[in-house]
Amino acid sequence: QVQLAESGGGSVQAGGSLRLSCAASGRTFWMYYMGWFRQAPGKERELLGGITWDGGSTDYADSVKGRFSISRDNANNTVYLQMNNLKPEDTAVYYCAASRLRVALKPTDFGSWGQGTQVTVSS
Repeated sequence: QVQLAESGGGSVQAGGSLRLSCAASGRTFWMYYMGWFRQAPGKERELLGGITWDGGSTDYADSVKGRFSISRDNANNTVYLQMNNLKPEDTAVYYCAASRLRVALKPTDFGSWGQGTQVTVSS
């Protein structure tokens, strides 16, 4: 298992941008499919998207497609979530997660999780 730590959250006005980072420990980061999730108060954890081990393929939820993008730097054990044109409904705690599957589609597919970082978007 890898250990994960998110950073880069904060407060931003609607229409603004943030980039979240997720740093991973260990030498096997490159083997993992990486996903980004968020959870707003009173709502279920939502999968936003993911990226394959080599960065060759990404998938996104319809709610963020065209606004968010995921990338990774295996040399530095880091995965990123670039968020543009943020909306108040994007306010949530954001998590990165790692899966040993080639592609992971649901929370139970992921075995390692970060502690989360808060993103607040004001109107």
